[in-house]
Formats: sequence, structure tokens, C-alpha cells
Amino acid sequence: MNERKPNWLRAKLPSSPQYKKVLNLVEENKLHTVCQSAQCPNMGECWSRGTATLMILGNICTRSCTFCAIQTGRPEEVDIGEPARVADAIFKMNLKHAVITSVARDDLKDGGAAAWAATIRATRYKNPKTAIEVLIPDFRGKRELLNIVLAAKPDILNHNMETVKRLQRPIRKTAQYQRSLDVLKWAKESGFTTKTGIMLGLGEEDSEIEEVLRDIRTVNCDILTIGQYLQPSQKHAEIRRWVPPQEFQHWKEFSLALGFGVVESGPLVRSSYHAEEQSARYTPAPAA
Repeated sequence: MNERKPNWLRAKLPSSPQYKKVLNLVEENKLHTVCQSAQCPNMGECWSRGTATLMILGNICTRSCTFCAIQTGRPEEVDIGEPARVADAIFKMNLKHAVITSVARDDLKDGGAAAWAATIRATRYKNPKTAIEVLIPDFRGKRELLNIVLAAKPDILNHNMETVKRLQRPIRKTAQYQRSLDVLKWAKESGFTTKTGIMLGLGEEDSEIEEVLRDIRTVNCDILTIGQYLQPSQKHAEIRRWVPPQEFQHWKEFSLALGFGVVESGPLVRSSYHAEEQSARYTPAPAA
């Protein structure tokens, strides 16, 4: 689709001193952010508010999802000093709510689960009053690996469905619809607040959107994000349509009626969009 990007998809350009402060912290701590690697349109807004989504285990992914801008290839060795640097960056940003994600590391026997756990624990130790949200890969559905992450006790467990059932294979390649539902189900049954997100504009039908939203609620997921798919390059999946704001509002109302606790739905919404507000509702206030 070659239609010009509509006005409702215009993102704010980064310019504030706070934005530069976050950029400096990321560079000084030799960290990666999904904001940069995935070309998030909200980077200017979020960084100007002093928040960023930190990405662990490098910036090269072992999977080649056709919607994602993150580089695919052979990752570098796991950096054992990274958990401490992540914790330090979160401390310096003075975050009330930290969002941490990672590339998929199918090259590692544990899928990166040990590094995940170490990062959560280091962050908790350095920032005891900070709520920790983790946006994790599926660990190929291995429950014992997911349990390693859950044992570190993040506050919110996020794993994205990304799209409807029919489009899973062309969009997510090696991921599986039921496997992702199982990740969310197991985390919820283990007592965690759960979260997921989907993209619109990839060619999905209304009936398919209803299906995925109902399926997500069937596993009692708490928090949902719905946003517009944006094509990172000509090599990625094509945008089939621009979804107008009123349609995002419809799906928000539909999802709330299904029983989701919080729904963020709009053209520029991404997984970590307004995550701190969601955290305030779903995690207990720290002791004074």
C-alpha cells in the first residue's frame, strides 16, 4: 500500500533535555533499547518523559519475523555485566515503572532465561520501589524456562500475540498462536499480572480480531495493547490499510466489555505505551 501516512500517525520529534538525558544514559551504560532497534514512533514522547524500554541479550535476534525492525543474525556472547548496567540505568532514570524486553535467543540452551532472571533480580535489588514489567519471548513453549523468569518475580509478565491466528505463520515465522496463549495462561495461573498486544493493518478481518481478543481473555489476560502496524522497510510485511482512530476506540470498548482490566488502543500504541499508568493499577504501592 503506497497511500500517504495519515495525520493521526504523526509522532512527536525528540528535542527535550530529558530525551537527551535518557539517550546519554543508554549510551554510557552500553545498553540497547527496543525503542531504537524496533524504530518505535513514540520514542520522542517516551524519552522526553524519562522512560525507555531496555532490551537485553544484545540487539541481534535469532528469529526473522516479517513485522519487526530488529536485526536478524548470529548474536554475540551473553554479556554477564549487562544485568547490573540495566539496574543502574533504571536507577539513574529514577523510574517508577521499568519495562525490559529482549531479542529471541534460540541459540542459547535456556533461551536466555538465566540472563532474564539475573536482570530482574539486579533491577529489584538496585530499585526496590520500581515496578518491573518484562516483555518476554516464548522460550519455544518450554515451561521450565518460563519458570526461571517467573521465579525472579517481575510485576507484570508481557508476551505479545502480535496478530490474528491466520497471519501468525507469515508474520511471526517460528512463533505459534497456541504457544503464545499458553505462555500467558501459565503466567496467569502462576499468580502473575499478564499483558499482551496485537497490531492492526496487516490484512486481518474483523471476525479474526474478535477471535484473538476472545482467546486472549479466555486465558484471563489483564492488560491489552492494540496499535497500528508500521512497515520498517520494503523487505518487511506490507501495510494493508491505515486503521482510523475510531476503529481503535471500537476495539477498546469491545475488549473492555470482554473483561480486560486496562486497554490501550490507538494508532501509535505500542507494548510499553503508558505502561507506568497500567502498573499503578496492577501492582501494589511500595511500602513507605
